[in-house]
Amino acid sequence: MSEFVEVKTAELTGAALDWAVAKVEEVEGLVLRNGRPSFVQEFDPELSCRESSISEWKCWIWYQPSEDWRDGGPLIEKHRVGFAIYPEHYFAATGLNDSSGTGDGPTHLIAACRAIVASVLGETVSVPKELV
Repeated sequence: MSEFVEVKTAELTGAALDWAVAKVEEVEGLVLRNGRPSFVQEFDPELSCRESSISEWKCWIWYQPSEDWRDGGPLIEKHRVGFAIYPEHYFAATGLNDSSGTGDGPTHLIAACRAIVASVLGETVSVPKELV
């Protein structure tokens, strides 16, 4: 079993931020594969796998809402995230639902993901140590 560490939501990046968003979204079937949150599926040559193993007949599809608009874009609408743009960063806020949260970051997706995590999990998050 993985060790967990406390991280400030405002400092989450990369796989740790993606993992925290997956917890907020209650993503089913999520596994850690090579230090990344991933879905494991049976291998299919038609799938757009980000990593695969024909010998294991498995395909891993990374979950990257802080980097990939296919994963993060729908969350902006779902959580009704609003943005402000500053010279050095983006600011995002949720708050039209029962909970509110804010976050900032170098991209829209990172700012939105931090705001979403803050709105549900708070100012600190427990994440697997290997992701930090």
